[in-house]
Amino acid sequence: MSVPTLEDLSPAGHDFAADPYPVYAALRDQGPVHRVRIPGSGEAWLVVSRDVARAALTDPRLRNDIRHSSSWRSDGGHALGRNMLQSDPPQHTRLRELVAGHFTPRRVAGLRPRIEEIAEELIAILPRRGTADLVARYALPLPVTVICDLLAVPAEDRTAFHTWSNELVMPTSEEAAAAAATALTGCLTELTGREGTLLGDLADGPDAPDSDELLGMAFLLLVAGHETTVNLVSAVLHNLLTRPEQLQLLCSKPDLTEAAVEETLRHNAPVHTTTFRFAAEPLDLAGTPIAAGDAVLVSLAAASRDPLHFPDPDRFDITRRPQGHLGFGHGLHHCLGAPLARLEASVAVRLLLHHRPALALATDPAELTWRTSTLLRGLAALPVRLG
Repeated sequence: MSVPTLEDLSPAGHDFAADPYPVYAALRDQGPVHRVRIPGSGEAWLVVSRDVARAALTDPRLRNDIRHSSSWRSDGGHALGRNMLQSDPPQHTRLRELVAGHFTPRRVAGLRPRIEEIAEELIAILPRRGTADLVARYALPLPVTVICDLLAVPAEDRTAFHTWSNELVMPTSEEAAAAAATALTGCLTELTGREGTLLGDLADGPDAPDSDELLGMAFLLLVAGHETTVNLVSAVLHNLLTRPEQLQLLCSKPDLTEAAVEETLRHNAPVHTTTFRFAAEPLDLAGTPIAAGDAVLVSLAAASRDPLHFPDPDRFDITRRPQGHLGFGHGLHHCLGAPLARLEASVAVRLLLHHRPALALATDPAELTWRTSTLLRGLAALPVRLG
């Protein structure tokens, strides 16, 4: 019997991209670890329960470096893969320490005035009436502007940077992804050579990464610094607009904005799974034998709806305190940019609802299109009525 994809496991007529959670729940009822086939990547073990997810994410025998994969032959010559997300200690530790100081809660808090300024500017140019796509007009340009400011990306390059990064994380074809990687590599190489910028300072520092590592760092900061936040902002707004009682509650109690963001990270995770881990040696994962070289995927989305830890997990409730969700991962690779993503999403939602309290969805929720990849899940568009 062939190994199924997650789409194969969906009930007849069910759109897995639009709602993967019933499939995860059915799998979790059968056990915490399952063999699945990932189109374009091959077979992997998928973890769907919270406790086993946390254990897997802290197990030193599961490595991020693809050279531990039984199917690895070469890296294809792409330096974009030389980044801390796809490396293990001690390389990961060294690379993370180089930039960790730029993303502490204190440093990120200092960005609030600029984030608020960007949000206010984007809201000001929204139409006063009629409809608009909040992904294209708001959820996307806000984090793109923030991360491009931090990395000193020229204004004229920012649209192209997003197009290339989007192609790499949600590829439309192998050819398009390869072309995007080549174009992005060229631009990032130029960017890392500019003095007086975050990346330029890294290149000139006493513990400077080598040229491939610096390129990988630039790629990871740019892509992870906005793709995930685009999906987070649009997911918070989607959750609220499809639940009028929750939207009304938040409008009456804006202090719940941070809670709404946190509940969205649990309920509708923008980072759907981790990157692949690979077994450096044979191991047992919750009773499932994993062979050396096998790939393991941890579903953060499934783990954060585990009913053993989150009562009534399919209910979105901004008064919930979802302690222990895995929206930003866990362990050594816990998202470095979590404080920035939380701040951007909170500012974006709070200011938009303050200025446009009559916001309403302009389409049937069933008509919305979700963009998915192994790693990410997010709305392609979010059409709303503005007044």
